[in-house]
Amino acid sequence: MLTITSNKTTDPQLHTLDTIEPGCWINVIDPLPTEINRVSEELGIPIDYLTYPLDIDERARIEKDEGVTLIILRVPHYEGDSADIPYVTMPLGIILTERAIVTICKVEHDILTEFTQGRFKAWSTGKRNRFLLQILLSTAQRYLYHLHAIEKGIDQLEDRLQKTPRNREVLELLKYQKSLVYFTTALRSDELMMERLQRSQLFRMYPDDEDLLDDVLIEIRQAIEMTGITNNILTQTVDAFGSIISNNLNVVVKLLTAMTIILTVPMLVASIYGMNVVLPFQDFEHAFWVVMGIMAAVVAAVVFLFWKRDWF
Repeated sequence: MLTITSNKTTDPQLHTLDTIEPGCWINVIDPLPTEINRVSEELGIPIDYLTYPLDIDERARIEKDEGVTLIILRVPHYEGDSADIPYVTMPLGIILTERAIVTICKVEHDILTEFTQGRFKAWSTGKRNRFLLQILLSTAQRYLYHLHAIEKGIDQLEDRLQKTPRNREVLELLKYQKSLVYFTTALRSDELMMERLQRSQLFRMYPDDEDLLDDVLIEIRQAIEMTGITNNILTQTVDAFGSIISNNLNVVVKLLTAMTIILTVPMLVASIYGMNVVLPFQDFEHAFWVVMGIMAAVVAAVVFLFWKRDWF
């Protein structure tokens, strides 16, 4: 899908265009080959620049070629709680040309949807550098938003584990741990890419742009630190509840073993007195109660021994 829009700072409402005009924004989502060829031919963008961001494993980086700048970001993406990994990252391509700015992604991402739905004010597609910085800032804020959601999910799972420790909740925690690994890798590559942007001459024309890039780097580093803290806490939580589940299993096994030993005593006596041989007390009038008393005494002694050793 390919959409061409344009707006102005005084009028943030996006207007759809039929043709590519100077100062427009071209948003490309999972494009067809014909759409890729059209953008490449009209703006003079290398085909590779338009296909790189469609590779789900593409890393964050910057490339320049004949006045065209390609910036690839790793952005967070929510797959859903039922997915094997609820939160993943994917590449988002931003291409700066003399005539327009192009964004390209495999899916319709929330970061770009915020711009198309007019949630940002005082922005313009014609100010390409400022628009790029706003996308970077939105990316950093989106990471922080998802990290808060992960922390909330972890807290809910901890509450459930404290009531009834089960393997299902531990597996859910492991899913979040995988998401944090994806976030850590993506955030560090994004940070390196933004530091390279900071060293370039791209944003030195306007002091406000340099300040905004500094803010973006601060947000990214905050997200990196928050991801590391959350990952460490989650690792310790998983280890702790894994030990609790293992300890609970040991307690259950110990209790069942003790009960088996206690029940074995009367079964042994009953088995012996069920034999067709001469047995003690067989001619005694109260032999049954004597045998039962002996069994009860032995069982009581075993129970007392286990209780003293804290086996119950």
